[in-house]
Amino acid sequence: MLAAMLEEFDFGDIYVRHAVDGRPEQADYTMHVHNRCEVYLFISGNVEYLVEGSRYPLDTGSLLIMRPSESHAARILGSSRYERYAANFPAAYLAGIDPDALLLRPFLERPLGKGNLFTGRDMDMKLAEQLFAEMAAPAAPRERNIVLHTHIGMLLYMIAGAFSARGKTVPAVLTFPERAVSYINRHLFEELSVRALAGHFNLSTSQFSRLFRKGVGSSPWEYILRKRLVAARELLGDGATAQDACERSGFSDYSSFYRAYRTYFHESPGETKGSSGSGH
Repeated sequence: MLAAMLEEFDFGDIYVRHAVDGRPEQADYTMHVHNRCEVYLFISGNVEYLVEGSRYPLDTGSLLIMRPSESHAARILGSSRYERYAANFPAAYLAGIDPDALLLRPFLERPLGKGNLFTGRDMDMKLAEQLFAEMAAPAAPRERNIVLHTHIGMLLYMIAGAFSARGKTVPAVLTFPERAVSYINRHLFEELSVRALAGHFNLSTSQFSRLFRKGVGSSPWEYILRKRLVAARELLGDGATAQDACERSGFSDYSSFYRAYRTYFHESPGETKGSSGSGH
């Protein structure tokens, strides 16, 4: 069942969403990969989150951060009411107020899928929920614009403080999904196939695909495809031609790239290039 209640606001640089599902169904929650930073606040439900193969059990007040191109998916564990907030923004949004990118450190200065979760032990989650609630509350456009920009800044400041307080941690032993996505990301723009990946990990194709889907939330090829498409979108936004973006993001056939791009983003590569490629 899709969201029974949804409030969302898109002010170009900032997109805020508050959603409640009375009886969530897994079919409605697929893996996401996009070219924005995301802050997600879990309010209620029976859900865990998968980020680049890492599994995060969620309790009320759990907060997750995802950087551009970091895959994430909700795994529905039960039918209880699922409520959450989310905010998305491009990394470049902060350049004017934070030229040293200090507020982006929690997003960029950690391995993929690691250190995404913050809890009430790390920061004031009641304040975080209040900030989200005020961003999603009804308001006139001019007032909402002020609230969005001031509240996002405060939220990111809180996250940056919690991140700095953690210090450096010793990396844990990687699980199979984490090792698989790490390998794929190191070779993302090279020739890849599910059969070759399975062989690299000494598994059959069916075993590899089953374990990957369980740990990541999508099939291996869907993961690769979405990662490459987001990379191509970034290249287009930076001024690359459609052909160049196709080749540099790992596609060997332009026609296949064009069809996949149009299916995923609902616009052609040329249309993205003309609008700077900043969609979420």
